[in-house]
Amino acid sequence: MPKPGLFKRRSLVVLSGGALASAVLGSPVATAAAAKSTPGQLEPSERELAARYAARTDGGHLIPGVPFRKIDPKYYRQRVENLTGEPAGVVVVDVANRFLYLTEDAGTAVRYGIGIGRAGFTWSGEGVIQWRRKWPRWTPPAEMIARQPELRKYSYANGGQAPGPNNPLGARALYIFQDGQDTLYRLHGTKDWRSIGNAVSSGCFRLLNQDVIDLFDRVPSKARIVVQQ
Repeated sequence: MPKPGLFKRRSLVVLSGGALASAVLGSPVATAAAAKSTPGQLEPSERELAARYAARTDGGHLIPGVPFRKIDPKYYRQRVENLTGEPAGVVVVDVANRFLYLTEDAGTAVRYGIGIGRAGFTWSGEGVIQWRRKWPRWTPPAEMIARQPELRKYSYANGGQAPGPNNPLGARALYIFQDGQDTLYRLHGTKDWRSIGNAVSSGCFRLLNQDVIDLFDRVPSKARIVVQQ
C-alpha cells in the first residue's frame, strides 16, 4: 500500500466507439472495452457533463443541478488508472488531494472529488462500509449538539432530520465502521457544490449528490475502505 498522500497523477482511460458511454460514467458497469483500453486523456464534452450533473428527481426528492463549470475539472467524476495499490472493490480516500477512488477490475478506478473535514475533524485508517442508506435521516452526534445547541431538535431522541435535499447527508449515506463499531464518519451527498475540494465538514467525506448516487450503485456490499491523510 502506498504511503498516505503519495498518490501519483492519474490519467483518464481512453475509450472509443461503443465504450464511450462507460468513459463518461453514466453507467455503474464497466465494459469489456474499458479493460482493454490504454491510459490517456479524455475530456468529457459539455453535453456529457451537463447530463451527468443535471437536476434530477430521485426517491421523490428533487436534486438541484450542479454548475459544473464553476468546479475545478479535476473533481469531475472520471475513470482513471488505479495507482492506489489496492485490489478491485476497495474505497480509497486520498484526503490530501480531495479524491475518493473506487477501485475496479482491469487496473482502473472511478475517481470522485470530495469535501473533507476541517482542521481538528479528520479521521484516517481502515474500516468497512457497514451500512448504506438512500435518503437517510440525519442525527447529529452529541459532541456536535454540544457545539451547536440549535441542532438539538435533530437529536436521536427527537427523531433526527427528515430526508430531503436540505438534509446534511444528502441523497445517500455510506456508514464507516471500524472493528465492528460505528466511527460516526460517513461518505454522503451534498448539494453544496462549493464544498467539493475544500475542508469544510465536521469530519465526514462529501460528494456531489449526483456522484454519491453513482458511488452507491457501484460499491460492493461491506466494501473495505482505506482513508489516507
